[in-house]
Amino acid sequence: MHLKVFKNTVLFFVLMVISCGNNPKEHHMQDQHKLIVKNEDNRIVVGANRLQQYLPELKGKRVGIVANQTSVIFKDKNHKDQDVTYTHLVDSLLALDVNIKHVFSPEHGFRGTADAGELVKDGVDTKTGLPIFSLHGKHKKPAKDQLEYIDVMVFDIQDVGVRFYTYISTLHYVMEACAEHKIPLIILDRPNPNGNYVDGPVLEAKHKSFLGMHPIPLVHGMTIGEYAHMINGENWLNDGIQCTIKVIELINYTHQSSYSLPIRPSPNLPNDQAITLYPSLGLFEGTNINAGRGTEYQFQRYGAPFLDKNHYTFSYTPVANFGSKYPKHENTTCYGEDLSSISVKRELTLKFVIDAYKNAVDKSKVFNTDNFTKHAGTESLQKQIEAGLSEAEIKSTWREGLLNYKVKRAKYLLYPEN
Repeated sequence: MHLKVFKNTVLFFVLMVISCGNNPKEHHMQDQHKLIVKNEDNRIVVGANRLQQYLPELKGKRVGIVANQTSVIFKDKNHKDQDVTYTHLVDSLLALDVNIKHVFSPEHGFRGTADAGELVKDGVDTKTGLPIFSLHGKHKKPAKDQLEYIDVMVFDIQDVGVRFYTYISTLHYVMEACAEHKIPLIILDRPNPNGNYVDGPVLEAKHKSFLGMHPIPLVHGMTIGEYAHMINGENWLNDGIQCTIKVIELINYTHQSSYSLPIRPSPNLPNDQAITLYPSLGLFEGTNINAGRGTEYQFQRYGAPFLDKNHYTFSYTPVANFGSKYPKHENTTCYGEDLSSISVKRELTLKFVIDAYKNAVDKSKVFNTDNFTKHAGTESLQKQIEAGLSEAEIKSTWREGLLNYKVKRAKYLLYPEN
């Protein structure tokens, strides 16, 4: 399955500057590229496309942007460049004479090509010449000297709604830095492709890490904008400080909306199938079992040399490739399961991890315990799987935590649940 191109129906009008004063440049700054949103087909309009809602907040300001390859403004389908369906937010704002000072990049970098967990260095964007500061290298949080010449910050990154997907950790640190330096933050909201449900163990405080910073379930069911409100509302920033935020909300989105991402949110989430399976197969990241990295079917298969080849009829060999320089079991035959063509629901299931453990020839090789605990957010899950509990039995132990979380979550929702 390939990513479906997201077809926002938006219309850009370049208004002719009519001379009605002595300063044509001023009128150019105010009037060029106004955006009109057409909603007759009820398609989702992302925050970035609602320029009228946030461009006035940027004019005359020194702007910082937290962005990656998903930070785009979608073009009208009738745009003259038929093969170009979007422009990058940074390029678009520069064309509108917005004074962008710095770009901050999350895990995987500004152009989204770095491996998961790979440290990303500061640099310069070759296209625009803008300085890029990594938030997944020496600093996870924007440094004081990087914010010295920033009046307002913009955050625009596509998330997938899973706790250990680190863009929400980056959001936390950006909010904290902005709060400390009294910089307002504008969040351009985007849909959560796994936003229709909440599931998984709630993170225990003692297992807090960059893979999970807050007491939320593995699948949190919120957009970036909603989550930012929760971070403020639950006083999760250092010393309970508050970040001044403005969320540019989505149009025509509900938590039951089906949304196909037009751009890989990271190198190893190439399509809808991978994104839907990610909450379930992402747990393999905390094991010694390969979850498709080093193939073209990332998070659509799993396997390892120590899984029983008599039980599993499918095998594959991971090799170094785009987004995975050193995949688990590189150049080694892995036995496991191919999920690339199965029908999947938007839900979290433990059946793949449980099945792999049951059918490991050497069970001592399955778990990388510390890393698995960071992904699960609790020590209990590994122990439950090793003890042979069923999926239903394990999920029953999450019930109270999930009920409490859902009550808390309801206070911060910006969009209907159905």
